[in-house]
Amino acid sequence: MQNVVTSNALGTLLQEVEAAPLSVLLLDYDGTLAPFHADRSRAYPYPAVIPLLKEIARSGKTKVVIISGRPIAELRTFLDGIESLEMWGSHGMERRLVDGSYQCAQVAKADAELLAEAKSRIVAAGLLSRVEIKLGGIAIHWRGMSSVEAQRVQDLAIEMWLPLADNSGLKLLKFEAGLELRVAHPNKGDAVKSVLADLGRPAPIAYLGDDLTDEDAFHVLNGHGVSVLVKDEYRETIAGAWVRPPQQLVDFLERWQESVAK
Repeated sequence: MQNVVTSNALGTLLQEVEAAPLSVLLLDYDGTLAPFHADRSRAYPYPAVIPLLKEIARSGKTKVVIISGRPIAELRTFLDGIESLEMWGSHGMERRLVDGSYQCAQVAKADAELLAEAKSRIVAAGLLSRVEIKLGGIAIHWRGMSSVEAQRVQDLAIEMWLPLADNSGLKLLKFEAGLELRVAHPNKGDAVKSVLADLGRPAPIAYLGDDLTDEDAFHVLNGHGVSVLVKDEYRETIAGAWVRPPQQLVDFLERWQESVAK
């Protein structure tokens, strides 16, 4: 697959961004704007990302939106200083608008009870230190473990959680070095739908993401904009373009910034 930073799809998009009064840049966080880290509290963005996003947002010509599985409180810590930034956290369960107002979806009682049971099973297996409790979900991480231990944790989590996902409103999702049991909706695709609805008119738009949870967003955006897989190695995806982090990602953001600065 060619270097898609200079491919026709992204080149055409950036020409449209330059000519349009308003464009939209939708971005996942972990694995997209920031490299993965065994200590999730230290997963800082690539060095060039924050200055570029600041300039893009400051132009007034691009609406910058973060759509992440992380809670908004964590995103704000990593992205502090970027003005006019809209954030969707917990896969779309939370939303923080540019004016600082905050919205949060409610978890159905039946789903909440199943998630509590999922936590109980993990505690009983002695894996609580590997668990992340989220709004609308529970995740288990095995980054930093040996391959043998990681496989053991993955197999245990699937054994304990898959029965809870079957015939319920929950989904069991695999991500980079982990699994998450969470409500099926809202998801990142639902967040993109809301952004498109609020936009109310056609505009150049791109979504950049890395893992399987971003496929919902890619699916919604396809036909409305350009979806971009951000990953060191290509994987099967419905995204229309692919860039490798960090350099190709930074190249793309630099070209976007140049387009809105003209």
